[in-house]
Amino acid sequence: MTYKAETSEEYIAQLPEDRKEPITKLDELIKKNMPKGLEAGIGYGMLAYYVPKSIYPDGYHCKPFPPLPFINLASQKNFIALYHSGLYAKKELYDWFVNEYPKHCKYKLDMGKSCIRFKKMDDIPYALIEELLGKMSVEEWIEIYENSIKK
Repeated sequence: MTYKAETSEEYIAQLPEDRKEPITKLDELIKKNMPKGLEAGIGYGMLAYYVPKSIYPDGYHCKPFPPLPFINLASQKNFIALYHSGLYAKKELYDWFVNEYPKHCKYKLDMGKSCIRFKKMDDIPYALIEELLGKMSVEEWIEIYENSIKK
């Protein structure tokens, strides 16, 4: 689902009632614990946490105008999606997350390469997400991006 918003508050105000609380909690958790240097805003119709152009002027290779994305958060039709580029780019981080997830949730992990889908609003592993946010710095993300993705 796409929402027209320029701020996280505008985005959240448009959500169905059952999504407002978990998205607000995730947004606050990410903002409080995201790697130093990231900025929060709106990108690609979602809540976005990205490397600003002041740190990485090249921006995103597909479209150099926007800043380099790192984490996105979205309310989709049937789930909340948390996109973490580090999970896609660093196998060790992906493996760690997949191994830790069952320790925090009673339901099976529903995940793509960087997208974690939460269908049960009462079983979002906030503590695990907080831990994930501390596993990769902005500098490491830029290095991985430069060496592996931007080719």
